[in-house]
Amino acid sequence: TYPLGRYMEFIHHGDWAGVAELMSESARKLAQIGADFVICPDNTIHQAYAAAVAMSPLPWLHIAEVVIEEAVRRGYRTLGILGTRYLMDGPVYREVCGHYGIRHFVPAAAEREEIHTIIFRELVHGVFRDESRKRFYGILRHLREQGCDAAVLGCTELPLLVRPEESSIPVLDSTRLLARAALERAYRGKPPKSDPRS
Repeated sequence: TYPLGRYMEFIHHGDWAGVAELMSESARKLAQIGADFVICPDNTIHQAYAAAVAMSPLPWLHIAEVVIEEAVRRGYRTLGILGTRYLMDGPVYREVCGHYGIRHFVPAAAEREEIHTIIFRELVHGVFRDESRKRFYGILRHLREQGCDAAVLGCTELPLLVRPEESSIPVLDSTRLLARAALERAYRGKPPKSDPRS
């Protein structure tokens, strides 16, 4: 696939058609080498998901659908959404939560800006500061106070900063959940060779 910086050239300008073209071009390359389906661990670019899928030669797994299905399975009814400004302000989780009858909250505007800044100035550069970790825990407490019973870590790098055992509410790691769903789909009807049933 293309590097994040290439996607950000389009995202910064609100050009979601350009994002969709990059996504679909990646899918075409994967189809040429024999992939059966496509996943993308980047939550933000799922804002272009529908357009990308329409141009794609392969089916996709939608990260937010995977996450919300897990939330439903665990009995969560109200989720806090953490991620880039584009994700928190955008329709990706709002639409999927609405489809499943799940309530969702995003942090207050100042907290959203702080989260976005930490992601792009620190996390994407491999910088993980204790001060930023503590700030996220404060934001998670605020979400709990608003009635959230879990929070979505809707950015690939957030699970490297937020430690579930230190969070005041359960967290859903979107990257890990998507990877697990992809493995389950890949192995559906194809037990691993080490499986004695194979």
